[in-house]
Amino acid sequence: MLWQDYHLPTSLGEALELLASYHGEARIVGGGTDLILEIQQGHRPPVKALVDVTRIAGANEIQREGDYILIGCGVTHSQIVESALIQQYGTALAEGCGVIGGPQVRNVATLAGNVAHALPAGDGTISLLALGGEAQISRLETFEVLQTSKVWMPLEQLYLGPGQSLVDPTQEVISALRFVPTGGGEGSAFARIMRPQGVALPILGMAARLKLVGDIISRARISVGPVAPTPFRACNAEGLLVGQPATDETIQAAIPILLNECHPRTSAHRATAEYRREMLSVLLRNTLSTAIGRATNQV
Repeated sequence: MLWQDYHLPTSLGEALELLASYHGEARIVGGGTDLILEIQQGHRPPVKALVDVTRIAGANEIQREGDYILIGCGVTHSQIVESALIQQYGTALAEGCGVIGGPQVRNVATLAGNVAHALPAGDGTISLLALGGEAQISRLETFEVLQTSKVWMPLEQLYLGPGQSLVDPTQEVISALRFVPTGGGEGSAFARIMRPQGVALPILGMAARLKLVGDIISRARISVGPVAPTPFRACNAEGLLVGQPATDETIQAAIPILLNECHPRTSAHRATAEYRREMLSVLLRNTLSTAIGRATNQV
């Protein structure tokens, strides 16, 4: 038996109360495409209960709220790919979520689950990181009166190592995700290199978000994985781009900076370190060129 109880709470407070009531022996589940497989395969121990967050009111919604686009914890990759809001204002995220698994996986797997899983190669995570995404961490502070706290945290602060997150899965829930939509003079893009057969692990993925003022890059965010133990921001390459003209020469100048700060390793399931370093150059040219093209058209 992989679990004893399966709960479908309809509010965040109920979900947190259920999680706390099992005293560390329950886990949050969305689509279950990672967690349940890991329990089945013996990579995680069986649990007493799974608390499914997909029935929580508002959890399946994508909406514009103030200065942000808000993504509920139950939103699937398919919903993100099909969302007009995401397509227009977070293009890299729609592209990243569109290559995860196959259609059956994308129909049930959630972006919040992708973020919570904390793997350095998560396509949705890499895309959201480039967009400047944040996660809302919710927990039950006082069980007796069901007092709930909610804190927004930049995505890059969540990760401790491969599959390791600051979020305590026995007490906390990633209740929502958000990012500031791209505006005038901004564009984003995602690109991935993978083996051609069926559903395969990514060899590398990269996302970028740029803002242009005239033909000058005024802001840049680049994320890439797997090249480090956690989803990685290429801050040195970003720094070189800012203040430079949006040209092929600028992109070429950023390549050695990127290669110096990224450290991919040889993987039997992905590719050699040497091949992946070569592909970093290809991905940087592709993502930056596409993001620049989109920013140029957003006047």
